[in-house]
Amino acid sequence: MNEASNFCTGKCVVPTTHQCPEPNSTTPWVCCLDCKNLTNTRWDNPPYKINASGKSAPLGYNTIATSATHYDGVLEYNAHSLYGFSQAIATHKALLGLDGKRPFILSRSSFVGSGSYAAHWTGDNKGTWEDLKHSISTMLNFGLFGMPMVGSDICGFYPAAVPLEELCNRWIELGAFYPFSRDHANFASPRQELYQWDSVAKSARNALGLRYKLLPYLYTLIYEAHLTGAPVARPVFFSFPEFTPSYGLSTQFLLGSGVMVSPVLEQGATSVKAMFPPGSWYNLFDMTKAVISKDASLVTLDAPLNEVNVHVYQGLVLPMQRGGVISKEARQTPFTLVIAFPYGTDGAEAKGKVYVDDDERPEMILVEGEATYVEFEASVKGKTVTVTSNVQMGKYSLSKGLMIEKMSVLGLQGKGKELAIEVDGTALVNTTSVYFNHVGEVQEEVEGGSKKGMLVEVGGLELPLGKSFSLSWKMEIVS
Repeated sequence: MNEASNFCTGKCVVPTTHQCPEPNSTTPWVCCLDCKNLTNTRWDNPPYKINASGKSAPLGYNTIATSATHYDGVLEYNAHSLYGFSQAIATHKALLGLDGKRPFILSRSSFVGSGSYAAHWTGDNKGTWEDLKHSISTMLNFGLFGMPMVGSDICGFYPAAVPLEELCNRWIELGAFYPFSRDHANFASPRQELYQWDSVAKSARNALGLRYKLLPYLYTLIYEAHLTGAPVARPVFFSFPEFTPSYGLSTQFLLGSGVMVSPVLEQGATSVKAMFPPGSWYNLFDMTKAVISKDASLVTLDAPLNEVNVHVYQGLVLPMQRGGVISKEARQTPFTLVIAFPYGTDGAEAKGKVYVDDDERPEMILVEGEATYVEFEASVKGKTVTVTSNVQMGKYSLSKGLMIEKMSVLGLQGKGKELAIEVDGTALVNTTSVYFNHVGEVQEEVEGGSKKGMLVEVGGLELPLGKSFSLSWKMEIVS
């Protein structure tokens, strides 16, 4: 509560007529000091009011009196917005001095520049469907403000007096894809841990399971945010500025440039109407499903209680891992590259990247032996599919034994054959463990009908992440 927040307002003294704080109080947010309002100074009662929190209250309401002075006579009136920011800087410096590892600081207060030092959660939200919806626009705003690690209290900090089970199902399906994801509540509220309901636990395993598989992609977005300030969670218009129908869209969002989250935000709903910029969007839970969008028409997506719609856009090579119960475990598992081509398009290309380090170095910078950065490129020309990687600083991932075990290629038609692999320019002769798997037919949800395509998996790979490689194969069209 480093705004600083204060449940008392004005000039306060410790009371002489009763204990303060009150022993065993269940309402610690009720002020027990003896206070009087300060309204006779130009700082506490300035000529221009800001109507803080929508209340006709003094400027120092529930915080430090604005006429109070800090060290060296600095007025709270001038320093208020710097209080939490300065605290984050000091805490960051102190934690670095303790063990030299990258600090994780969670701050409710924020100011311009806070994102360089701290993560942020959006404060005391309510357990309501309205606040569930508003959490998206709040998260997107803070990303644009320069705070990439941000999220809201899943299920709400103040659960409302309505059944929470359905709301928590939908909230974890959204909140699993907040950059900062946490279920958190007021200690006096009803229990809302995700395991309190079997249905919510199922939704959590589903959504958080995908989050943990996406950790290499999310971590690479954090690296990009460190370099450029680009948010992790982005409004659709951020990556598609020419798609003007998305300018007012705040019920969906992107992770990076090409992963779309389309959550259910209404009670009782079992489907969601979603908008997709033109192109091919593949469902990450079931890659045999896709949306082929041609305009701004809303597409109705099935969304049963335990499912959330997450799609990857054409042109992206998406690095994923197997997942795990904890992030440290998940980050040690083999990689899968999900390669999304536009459906049925010859001459198509896709690109992606991944950044890995030990997650603890103070600065996310490339240093040989401490971090690895890999750029992936894929193309399909005629019947030939080619996937290549370009590695910078490969020693770190080689030392950790990080491997690519599979590629899932979307949007192709036919079956793969005649695979050729080179690693660091040397052809691999023994590829007996490598196999093609053709996973059914892609059922593409299109207004006015459906089309068919193919998901091609190349498995059994043992490609070191830290070495550049080239794969190519030919597609055989089968009627």
